[in-house]
Amino acid sequence: MPANRLMSLLAVPIAIGLAPATALANGGGGGAAGGVDLIPMAALDVPIVEGNRSSARLRLKLVLRAGDPVAAAKITAEMPALREAALAGASEFARLYASPFVPVDAEKLAHDMTAVLHGRDSTITAVLLVNVVASPA
Repeated sequence: MPANRLMSLLAVPIAIGLAPATALANGGGGGAAGGVDLIPMAALDVPIVEGNRSSARLRLKLVLRAGDPVAAAKITAEMPALREAALAGASEFARLYASPFVPVDAEKLAHDMTAVLHGRDSTITAVLLVNVVASPA
């Protein structure tokens, strides 16, 4: 259990670190006049496959950033297809880079997920990684 707690604690600074950058990049940070449209995605849980067996899980929570309210509505309407793409991207990351015994490279994961989801819907300006945990199954 200490490893799970450590991974969760590592995710908090990442989420906190991304929030101010998001607010600054959009001129302030939300509200009616802020211009930040954030759409949460349901948590993802994918297996970490090592060799020929799955003995661990990668769990993550994402928030999608849209450029404007129209894009946010489009993203919300397309959420099932976006979630499918996110699951495929997270599975690929887990297969190649994740292990329950080392910290998850959250920067690479966020970059990879942004590339996958932006490729699916170009109105997604960023994918924010809110929580990530790699743990034994």
